[in-house]
Amino acid sequence: MAWDWQMFCEDTLDRSPVPGCFGKNGDITYLDWMLSAWGWTVSVSVLALLLALASGMIIGVLRTLPNNKWAVRFGNAWVEFFRNIPLLVQIFLWYHVIPAIFPALKSVSGFVLVVLALGFFTSARIAEQVRSGIEALPRGQRHAAMAMGFTTWQVYRYVLLPNALRIIIPPLTSETMNIFKNSSVAFAVSVAELTMYAMQVQEETGRGVEVYLAVTGLYVISAFAINRIMAWIEKRSRVPGLSAPSMAGGGH
Repeated sequence: MAWDWQMFCEDTLDRSPVPGCFGKNGDITYLDWMLSAWGWTVSVSVLALLLALASGMIIGVLRTLPNNKWAVRFGNAWVEFFRNIPLLVQIFLWYHVIPAIFPALKSVSGFVLVVLALGFFTSARIAEQVRSGIEALPRGQRHAAMAMGFTTWQVYRYVLLPNALRIIIPPLTSETMNIFKNSSVAFAVSVAELTMYAMQVQEETGRGVEVYLAVTGLYVISAFAINRIMAWIEKRSRVPGLSAPSMAGGGH
């Protein structure tokens, strides 16, 4: 079977060749469409990652608070709830069920709902890593900070979290890469990301091999970029004798 990479330079409406492969005067080529889909994938992933990091760190801290059993129970319940429900099911819950319960969310776009679903799903995993990182630190660090008169907030802000985050950078790298791969389920609620693009273009052109190879290449580029960024962050923030062995592939 001969490959036809020129199909990316065709107009999406009439399949006519477009010089330069990029549409002009309102025309859209399959290459334009693919780059737009890549943009949606990156947008969903980055926003969901920011939400996951913020909520995951909060929940992870709550699970390690001393003498506050209700905060610990809430954090544990959060992790168990979001970790044990499949991501695709959570997306359908956010898209179909929750707007029916809270009508104000019916006007919210599917893009936002996917970000919420993916962000909270990943937050449970990050919360577990934050908890593990904090508990891996010597107890003397907490006690020494409290002996110096630090409040609980200051103990976490200046002592525990900075050290714990350095420890968990390698598993955070994996979660960051996973969130990009998991963004593919956004096609289920018609977000025009890479997976939805590949499915539609394959049906329209019959060129599934070329389409899926191109889409796979974009996922690989995204994952590799994340890997390098996290490796750089790990190298810059590493404290000798404290950080876990690198999973980001960075040099030491």
